[in-house]
Amino acid sequence: MAENRTGRRGLNPNRGLKALIADTGSREPLRQTSAGQEVPIDRLVPNPNQPRKSFDQAELEELASSVREKGIIQPLIVRPDPENAELFQIVAGERRWRAAQAAQLHRVPVLVRDYSDVETLEIGMIENVHRSVLNPIEEAAGYQQLIDEYGFTQEMAAAALSRSRSHVANMLRLLNLPKFVKELVRKGDLSAGHARALLTANDPEAMARTVLRKELSVRDTERLVKRAASGRTAVSRKPATKDSDTIGLEGDLSAALSMKVTITHKAGSDSGQITVAYRTLEDLDRLCSLLSSVR
Repeated sequence: MAENRTGRRGLNPNRGLKALIADTGSREPLRQTSAGQEVPIDRLVPNPNQPRKSFDQAELEELASSVREKGIIQPLIVRPDPENAELFQIVAGERRWRAAQAAQLHRVPVLVRDYSDVETLEIGMIENVHRSVLNPIEEAAGYQQLIDEYGFTQEMAAAALSRSRSHVANMLRLLNLPKFVKELVRKGDLSAGHARALLTANDPEAMARTVLRKELSVRDTERLVKRAASGRTAVSRKPATKDSDTIGLEGDLSAALSMKVTITHKAGSDSGQITVAYRTLEDLDRLCSLLSSVR
């Protein structure tokens, strides 16, 4: 955590801010200017729950060059740091803060807001998603954090970020991929479309290596996965891997019922089973009420 507070990946943690900027006084107060408030750069710390984890170094250097010439035009949004009253936590604008460090600025313009933890995460997601700077894995992890830590449903997360519920559900599915594949998506070596196709593969990691080696498109990847599934079924007689439509439908039904729904479709027929798993008797009562209301 301490390493995060010195600026993840943007600074050498052994040097710190003092080695990059002049000593302006570690607790210098806010300064009111004609453009708003300014704060010493060493009183700002990044948000440890910031959904964006990777920052392109070349883009940061380009932004730093612009900052040296024209300064920071758009203020950072900050809030009082929950763990240290003398600091401010960045809500939106960490990239500008990193560029300001590289440009050796002493102070940066800020807008101070009293946001809660969940509001801070929402705003960070909104800024990054709408600017399309989050990679698919970071975006999915942000949705998952809203669900796990703040009790959001998929519908609530979708509404907060102005996304469709199906988009949120499809992004969350990417978190089920192996670590190796998620890292390829994080780095941009594979697209979100490739990743969704690999979800139904028996061995997503091996398939991902094939996709990279052959430089396959998303459609080619989908066909490759389907052919591999058919081949496995003929040789081993194992049930075919579920297709992406079935998995998506399971996600939709699970979100609608707030219970885990599993669809088992019999190969070569139009029949199958739907299994609904309930965790409490209250869930069972609610399910019975829903089924009773259907006429």
